[in-house]
Amino acid sequence: MKNLSYFEKRDLSNQKKIGKIVSDLPEFVYDFFIGIENNSSSLTRRNYAMDLNIFFDFLQEILHKNKAEITLDDIDKIRSTQIEQYLSYLSYYENDGKVNKNGERGKARKLAAVRSLFKYLFAHDLISSNVASKVPMPKLHNKEIIRLEPDEVTRMLDAVSSNNTFSKRQKAYNQNTVERDNALVTLFLGTGIRISECVGLNLDDFDFSQNAFKVTRKGGNQTVLYFSEEVADALKVWLKKRATLGLADEEKAMFVSLQKKRISVRAVEDLVKKFAKEATPLKKISPHKLRSTFGTNLYRETKDIYIVADVLGHKDVNTTKKHYAAISEDMRKDVANKIKLT
Repeated sequence: MKNLSYFEKRDLSNQKKIGKIVSDLPEFVYDFFIGIENNSSSLTRRNYAMDLNIFFDFLQEILHKNKAEITLDDIDKIRSTQIEQYLSYLSYYENDGKVNKNGERGKARKLAAVRSLFKYLFAHDLISSNVASKVPMPKLHNKEIIRLEPDEVTRMLDAVSSNNTFSKRQKAYNQNTVERDNALVTLFLGTGIRISECVGLNLDDFDFSQNAFKVTRKGGNQTVLYFSEEVADALKVWLKKRATLGLADEEKAMFVSLQKKRISVRAVEDLVKKFAKEATPLKKISPHKLRSTFGTNLYRETKDIYIVADVLGHKDVNTTKKHYAAISEDMRKDVANKIKLT
């Protein structure tokens, strides 16, 4: 385990979770996960496993048999109306004594897992028809795009470096982490990287002579991104502090916790929310919202949607347009200003 990278450890953890979930499901579900292993990420498969487990809980109820005993013949007899019933079931259902609910996006994700399973089984001639493909995806309404405005960015960075609004306990804690937190928030705002990409960064991923760093994108692909002097300055201040922490030689993580090990995704989410609340209490700001802030600012500076898509690591420019509504609005304004009537 010590010789594995952060991303290899994450994949191994996901694989163990998948194995634990699938062990309670029919054997053909295990075959399905083997079948999609080479063209899907471990995170996608883990989410599929959790979602299919819920689907088989539903089948267990309507078929009156243990989910591990559900057969391919049972699956072959399922009709599209029953899958539609499943989507209705997802609105509110109980699991381990807890009531869960799903909106349109949760239902769409869970239907995607069911569709993928049925597609696999049908392609391998294990069922006679793919009824799941006949069930339309729930209509997804555009979510409000939340990002920081320039003055809010300034207030958030001020909140990181200032202790004025925090309790004595928070002040003492922040005093030990201010350099790290400032570097983290500045890196998010200055490069637009994902939280998983940030947490997975190592010291040797950075080249300050070029103000460049290597990130591991979704799917495992690596790319080199560049950062400004402002970001470089924040990182260098943190690296000086990091050097005084007495970390183990084998700890190569760029960002570490007070426990002297690689910082967790949850810890980064919490610190971003904490400082954002001080800067803009009416907005729920997450690391992804900092990514949205960067994407919008980058487009406004470059006016090139393809550059934004490339830097953010979007394979499809339509993904960029969908997630950054302000970009589309700016594009429409820009076009309007080019039309001369006289």
